[in-house]
Amino acid sequence: MHLNKKITVITSLLLAVIVLASMTLQQQPQRPPDPAITNLKVLPKKLTFRQVDHIMDDWAASLGVRCTYCHVRDEAARKFDYAADTKPEKEMARHMYKMMVTINKKYFKAGEKDTLGMVKLTSVNCNTCHNGKAKPELTIPKRAGFGGPPPGGAPGARPQGAPPAGGPPAGTPPAGGAPRPGR
Repeated sequence: MHLNKKITVITSLLLAVIVLASMTLQQQPQRPPDPAITNLKVLPKKLTFRQVDHIMDDWAASLGVRCTYCHVRDEAARKFDYAADTKPEKEMARHMYKMMVTINKKYFKAGEKDTLGMVKLTSVNCNTCHNGKAKPELTIPKRAGFGGPPPGGAPGARPQGAPPAGGPPAGTPPAGGAPRPGR
């Protein structure tokens, strides 16, 4: 009787484990298939929707814009028409992407590997110039000029060895009128 009780308990526990395991393996709800990618002109055509979406998110963040900056929304279908080339900003983005690739290949040897076999990450991207702004701002550093201050020093500065402002001009004999020795 004692042996039958042990077998019953072990069988019950095993059955409970199997039932619980089968409940966790139930089919997960499937998400709808990714939309087909069309009209890729500069990005590789083998990219998945999720990869393109990630790239677009990076570009949008780098320019501080949303999807509507480059893409038109089809209000009748209530979704974006990503393939449409309606907006000139989309064509400009393509030109900028080609420029970025050219710069990275020419100046940063994009795709090359370092001595450890790692792909070199030094390169430029959208954020390098845009810094979160759709139209990059031209900023000129504020300085006195090329190579330092202008001849004679900065405005208002006195040359080295010059008397303080309001003092006698350089070359004036000292007060008291006594000639200096050796003259």
